Amino acid sequence: MSRVCKSLILSFLAVLVLGQVGSAQAPGQVSEKDLTAKIDKLLSDVYKPGQPGAAVLVKKQGKVIWRKGYGLANLELKVPVEPDMIFRLGSITKQFTAVAVLMLAEEGKLSLQDEITKFLPDYPTQGNKITVEHLLTHTSGVKSYTDMPEWLPLQRKDMTVGEIIDLFKNQPMEFAPGERWKYSNSGYILLGAIVEKASGKSYADFLADRIFGPLGMKSSCYDSTSRIIPRRVPGYAKGNAGFENAPYLSMSQPYAAGSLASSVDDLATWTEALLSGKLIKREALERAFTSSKLKDGLDSKYGYGWCISDYEGHRLIEHGGGIHGFLSHALFFPEDQIFVALLTNSAVSELQPEPLAFRAGCLALGIPYKEPVPIFLSEKELEPLLGVYADAQGEELYITRQGNKLFSQIAGVGKSEIRPVSATEFFVTDFPARVHFLKDGKGAVTGLKVIARIGPVQPYAKTDKPLPAERKEIKLDPALYDQYVGEYELAPGFAVVITKEDGKLMGQATGQPKVELYPEAETKFFLKVVDGQVEFVKSETGKVTGLILIQGGQKLPGRKIK
Repeated sequence: MSRVCKSLILSFLAVLVLGQVGSAQAPGQVSEKDLTAKIDKLLSDVYKPGQPGAAVLVKKQGKVIWRKGYGLANLELKVPVEPDMIFRLGSITKQFTAVAVLMLAEEGKLSLQDEITKFLPDYPTQGNKITVEHLLTHTSGVKSYTDMPEWLPLQRKDMTVGEIIDLFKNQPMEFAPGERWKYSNSGYILLGAIVEKASGKSYADFLADRIFGPLGMKSSCYDSTSRIIPRRVPGYAKGNAGFENAPYLSMSQPYAAGSLASSVDDLATWTEALLSGKLIKREALERAFTSSKLKDGLDSKYGYGWCISDYEGHRLIEHGGGIHGFLSHALFFPEDQIFVALLTNSAVSELQPEPLAFRAGCLALGIPYKEPVPIFLSEKELEPLLGVYADAQGEELYITRQGNKLFSQIAGVGKSEIRPVSATEFFVTDFPARVHFLKDGKGAVTGLKVIARIGPVQPYAKTDKPLPAERKEIKLDPALYDQYVGEYELAPGFAVVITKEDGKLMGQATGQPKVELYPEAETKFFLKVVDGQVEFVKSETGKVTGLILIQGGQKLPGRKIK
């Protein structure tokens, strides 16, 4: 599931990711030796020896340009990554689910305009008409179960498809179907259930019998934590003392939204088979590669299981994945016959494959991506941009300033610096994203637009609300921190470890980076990397028995176990 771990608290969350690209140099002829050297340097600068690594494959016009493994597949045995190894894909799974649906549609076993109650008659649609197509395009309004706090304690539990659906089916709809675009893992869980009802096979068997087998994809499967799968690599996360084994996740849960495993070679085979019409007709594939439109006419920039965008006039089809211990990205320029797959065995933000796969693809295209060059704006020029902005649903975005640096922050999420390329256009470093400030005829700022490569343009109107007051750090005797040191369990397999280091109180959630906690009262602390707070709970005798983690308007209690 793409960014399936995003609900884990104390994580570094990017505010603005995956946006439009910056300026690029004109296409030029580059020797294959020079091209491979540039791709190799791009990846070797990130995936270092002795750390979790990556497998990469770059193909152009059917020819392998670069195929290599970086870093370690197994940290304990010091086994290096080799390019034929098998990784969990996370949400790259969704394109397989989408094609399974399209195969069944071509066979007349379902229609994309069928209401989901045709196959799931007991599903409570709350008076809405939810179609198969709504699920494919993430426009259904069904709440993603991985965004629910209730899911956090259940990640280790083996669940049936029905039990997963029961987890989210009674949640309020987030919007009317077709009205908005919002990524929903729940939607693809429902699609998996529909594939089973329409085909008479389990989801795993359908893919094995109809896709993996016929295409000779011997390194692809529905992943299992118990089965021996040759060439499969383990996944890693960041822990107190460096890398550690990723938290356990029952692979019954990601299901049709994220439970597949594969290799870079098999992903190339899969893509080439699709483009050659081996599984579905070209007409159906083009529908999958076409951005769906919302009720207001805006492009969602998402088709059926793929993100749809454009780079310097070249059509780009892509999708990423994130699941416990793994991050992945695969993309292709169909008209240019360029394919890139980058699979990693760590869920660490510094090793994120998306920007690297994108840059490798741009190199193969002959139009290398260039980071925009920021200009200088004075504090006086930045001041009118500050304020609280809100989208049509009331979600707020804060624009703040520290000196002559401007920051964007969605309520409940961490800050990201945005850097100017003009007086009204800003970008996010290392992510090709744009923030455009809007002005009226008199020059007053009226709103902004976030323009991203993935997802529709997001407009925000400037409000009259004051910016939230900055939390103020107070001085406390570091000796007080001793009572808070320990491990606090928020859910089975998910805990927050509190340590004292050099007179500072530090917190680290399972699989997440360590962050400093700043005191605002004797038992209340706040984070600066994200909008979150930690409040310690004491018994009547004054003994610390637990904590409460507060983030995004939700409170998650954890009991002290060590």
